[in-house]
Amino acid sequence: MSPTVAVVAHRKKTLGAGLDRLRALITEQDVGDLLWYEVSKSRKAPKKLRKALDQGPDLVFVWGGDGTVQRCADELAGSGVPMAVLPAGTANLFAANVGIPADLEEAVRIGFHGRRAKLDLGVLNGEHFAVMAGAGFEAEMIADVGGQAKRRLGKLSYVRAAVRQAGGPLVPMRVDLDGTPWFDGEASCLLLGNVSTIAGGVEAFDDARPDDGWLDVGVSTAQGPIQWARVIGRMATGRSDESPFVRITRARQVSARFGAPLTYELDGGEREATSRIEAAVVPGALTICLPDEGS
Repeated sequence: MSPTVAVVAHRKKTLGAGLDRLRALITEQDVGDLLWYEVSKSRKAPKKLRKALDQGPDLVFVWGGDGTVQRCADELAGSGVPMAVLPAGTANLFAANVGIPADLEEAVRIGFHGRRAKLDLGVLNGEHFAVMAGAGFEAEMIADVGGQAKRRLGKLSYVRAAVRQAGGPLVPMRVDLDGTPWFDGEASCLLLGNVSTIAGGVEAFDDARPDDGWLDVGVSTAQGPIQWARVIGRMATGRSDESPFVRITRARQVSARFGAPLTYELDGGEREATSRIEAAVVPGALTICLPDEGS
């Protein structure tokens, strides 16, 4: 029986020859029903995906950047329905971390014929993320990067935003890991990672993997451009855990309280400020289409 295939596409994102080419590539395969949904903003994707899931798809293609992927992963978590990523965004951090190329034909091939794997997701304040979540400096930096600047400058836009935000204040922060106190002091950033490479292509967590059953956790006490330059320099050389302004470990559950409300983000998508974070890893929550090992 031919599979039912669903497509959820952010129509403002671009990859290869575009959505018409995607439709042609899919119809060249032996497919049954094709469920096609386009959205103008990533936050509209979950509603369309829920409509698709009601019809029992065997495979879901997600066309967009990390924000669209995160919104769709949140809906697909625990469903067992495979997600095939078509990396049409600017950073495409999730796709890059798991080896999915920004090549339309190859990404479609991986969706139909690649291996299926179960990867972890994080969940923070009730919402899943695939790449990272953060509060404080890192989240403010991402919020400072406008869509137009990100398209025009790419990774450089994050560097510019980092310089602008580096003068932000330290905030009282208490972080408990798996029910045990871990950090209690003033900090500028809390970061949770499901993969190693985060915004701007910075490798924040050297050993993080999305299938290890852990969240990597980092707190930075850096303040001002000079200290943050030192932190980012260490990250660039793969030695982030050696910075005097960074503490890094891993945990399955993370509880954090902030002395003042902080903006937080999930996979590059800004959320409203909060003074409390509850997060955990959800092992094997997402079924994903990946390149064959060794390819």
